[in-house]
Amino acid sequence: MLTYPTLIDKITCDPLIYRLGMRCNLLYTRNPVPRNRKKIEALRSSGALNRHPEKVRHSLFAQHDFFDPHDLVQLKYETVRAVELDGHPIAQAALDFGLSRPTIYEAQEKLRQAGVEGLLPQKRGPKKARKLTPEVRRYLEELVGSEPDLKAAVLVQRVRTRFGVVLHPRTVEKAVRKKGRYRP
Repeated sequence: MLTYPTLIDKITCDPLIYRLGMRCNLLYTRNPVPRNRKKIEALRSSGALNRHPEKVRHSLFAQHDFFDPHDLVQLKYETVRAVELDGHPIAQAALDFGLSRPTIYEAQEKLRQAGVEGLLPQKRGPKKARKLTPEVRRYLEELVGSEPDLKAAVLVQRVRTRFGVVLHPRTVEKAVRKKGRYRP
């Protein structure tokens, strides 16, 4: 396998590419494989792992061990810092840091609103129960309280009839089981 310095020596760029203003160098290439596997696992479990560290081309991440291209929070922070303090254009920062422009705009806004904490990954998906409202829960409790032998499918049908909400039988079982009253 060729190392990057020898690979760079072997590649020559077309002069047309230079005239078009496009970069043709491999100085901004893949970052080395991370040495600290525990850190990578911690980043993965917290949702802060950059899935494409090889796209990070900025010299900070290539020259210093402190800057980790796998750490998405650090990457976003450094990108916003480069744009706002160093005056890098967003398009160039997107190339250098391996992030999309919308991601950079979003990081800027979150940093303004909540500081560095805003860059931390947020829980994905629904934040609260949308269908199983407190009113539906009370109704289910009343049904199970008056008729403890009702099956989940019957409870689902009654909720659909009364509220127009389609629930999965397993959702109903879990909701009623939490109260300790239902045994399917």
